[in-house]
Amino acid sequence: MDSSYARRVKSICGNEIWTLVPRTNQMNVICTKWVFRNKSDDSGIITRNKARLVAKGYNQAEGIDYDETFAPVVRLKAIRLLLAFACMSGFKLFQMDVKSAFLNGFVNEEIYVSQPPGFEDHKHPECVYKLKKALYGLKQAPRQWYERLSFFLLSHEYEKGKVDKTLFIKKVGPDIILVQIYVDDIVFGSSNVKLCEDFVKAM
Repeated sequence: MDSSYARRVKSICGNEIWTLVPRTNQMNVICTKWVFRNKSDDSGIITRNKARLVAKGYNQAEGIDYDETFAPVVRLKAIRLLLAFACMSGFKLFQMDVKSAFLNGFVNEEIYVSQPPGFEDHKHPECVYKLKKALYGLKQAPRQWYERLSFFLLSHEYEKGKVDKTLFIKKVGPDIILVQIYVDDIVFGSSNVKLCEDFVKAM
């Protein structure tokens, strides 16, 4: 678990998700916990240890720690349609797993979490962390991630589907690239392989 824990700590520090602030009686401070999990292959052999820092979102107060929590979720029918369209159009689909996706979503509310193991400031043990970005476990985390990814794609000349809000389309001359979002998994494909390569580089 040590290497996985170290990677997660590095990821959190690299994303600059919080700042240390003095604690006041008016703050609703949310506790956090580390969740450890083993990933196994088909033979049952452990291939990877995963560590994730999770906020105890059930302690959040509506109207204080969060407002909107809804995030569009792709339907199975939409995935089937994408597969059928790709098959008829004769282009490959690729899958991308966004690492630490929720740590990229900005929070709009003032959210404070207690100092978790690995992030204690021994000079200021009474302080708490004010979040700049979302943590796993927060009620609004999926929405904030979707909003940031959606803004990124729209700023790169993609158009959001009129019916399916998890589908993004970009046309470049006679070619087209389709991007389907499922939380932190992205399925994409294009009639021009270079558009796929450009998408990967941009992401």
